[in-house]
Parts: sequence; structure tokens; C-alpha cells
Amino acid sequence: MQRNATTQHPILLVHGLFGFDRIGKYELFHDVKQALRSHGARVFVPHLSATHSNEVRGDQLLTQIERVLEGTGTNRVNLIGHSQGALAARYAAAVAPQWVASVTSVSGPNHGSELADFLRKALTPGRLPEHVARKVATLFADFLSLLSGNLHLPQNAIAALNALTTEGVGAFNDKYPQGLPKTWGGKGRELVNGVRYYSWSGTLQGTILKEGLGALDPTHAFCRAFSEYFITEAGQNDGLVGRFSSHLGKVIRSDYPMDHMDSLSQTTGRSHEGVNPIDLYVVHAERLRNAGL
Repeated sequence: MQRNATTQHPILLVHGLFGFDRIGKYELFHDVKQALRSHGARVFVPHLSATHSNEVRGDQLLTQIERVLEGTGTNRVNLIGHSQGALAARYAAAVAPQWVASVTSVSGPNHGSELADFLRKALTPGRLPEHVARKVATLFADFLSLLSGNLHLPQNAIAALNALTTEGVGAFNDKYPQGLPKTWGGKGRELVNGVRYYSWSGTLQGTILKEGLGALDPTHAFCRAFSEYFITEAGQNDGLVGRFSSHLGKVIRSDYPMDHMDSLSQTTGRSHEGVNPIDLYVVHAERLRNAGL
């Protein structure tokens, strides 16, 4: 069936923590952007600080939203934020709802990340056994070495980490609660101040022995390693974000068979049980179109 992703308002794909131009030889959001454009959508990819607080990145996003509005002649945009990009999108919608038609969180840590909590403790002397802190820090450093980017924007890794902890996102949510569920694991209001809120995410499923060629994907291996540091959502996370922590607005689904990086591309060699992560964006654009957005 031919999809129609011709939304009324342009779509902005907002990158998350350590946003970068490419993953190896693959351009960030390349597959998503191309799929959306091939089905009629107008798509833009704003560049925000790779590491900084939600508010700083949100202000950068607002500046670029204004440029898109001026350049396209439209009056609103649809924001789709991956990971921390969801928090920047939420901030922009809360501060300037007149510019935002919808916010969609994809694998967004809308209630914080247990991995961020663990990393925060690892950076605090005496909070974790030295061998545990060393293992976590080494894993994360190795993971980041896979990611590349050279954005000429202010960076603050500690501010970014603090902004992603349960405590940090809790403080953020106190100021910008739009679309948040009232109960843990529930759904939030879909329409707030004229802005529609949606979310989807995935979880690690099965064992790495069943991954086939996907087991050779280093980002997937890191996600599985990071998954061990979840307690509240043990077995219910994508390696970086917990399933229920991702909930925002209308929850489309929060247990797709995907790790955190799968939600940016279709990984060759690994089964997603009939789910193509890229198709989720196209189907969602059609959903936005049908909602008049």
C-alpha cells in the first residue's frame, strides 16, 4: 500500500544526546529522512549541541524552528525527537506552543534514564565500587567512540548527564509537564495547549544468541551491556531508556523489538519480528496527516 506522508506542517527530526552526523558510514536520520521525503513529507534536521541541558538544546531548537517557519511560509511544525531530542522538543512546545503542531517522542527518556543515574553515580567518588564505576565508564566511552560529529555549538557533558537522570528529568517535568502520564506506565493527555503528543519506543527481547548477524553490530552489543544496569525496568528497556519512562501523550507502543539505536535505522541481519523501524516514521507521518497536522 502506498503511504501518504504529506503532512500539513513540516517535520523536524530532532537528534538526542551525542547527536552526530553519521553512525559509521551511515548519516544520522538518513533512512528516516529519505523514507519520509519519498512519501511526500517536508523534512528538516536541526543541529543542536551534542551535549548540553534540555533547556539549552530546546532554545537552540526554537531558533531553528523560527528559521523553518520563515523559510517555508508555514506557521507550525511537527517535532519528532529521538532520545534526548524528545526533551528538547517538549521544551520548545511548552515555551512556544503556537509554533508546534505536534511532539512525538521516539525512545525518549521522559522520566529519566536509569543508565544516566548509574553513570552519574560512577562519576561521584565513593558512590560505587571502583571496579563497577570503571566498567560502566569504559563501556560508555567505548560506545561514544563509535559516534562521530563536529558541531560548532557549545557543549557541556555534565549538564547533559544531569539533565537525563531521574532527578534531572523530574525537575524538568515539574516545569514542563505537558503530555506526561499521571500514573507510571500510563498514557498522557494527547492534546495540550493545541499541541498533540505521541510516543513510541522499544525493548531488548530474547537473547543475543538469537540475533544472527545482528549480534555483530557493536551498538547493539553495547545496548545489551548497558541494559544490565537497569533495576526498576530490568528486562523492560532498550539499553538506554526504560519502556515506561518513554511514555508521553498517546503511547503508540512501547515494546517494539528494537534497541535504542534501532529506532533510527533498519539494522541488517537482525530480526525485528516484522517491524521495520523506518516504516514506523512513515506510518506516523500518515497519522499526523490524518489528524490535520
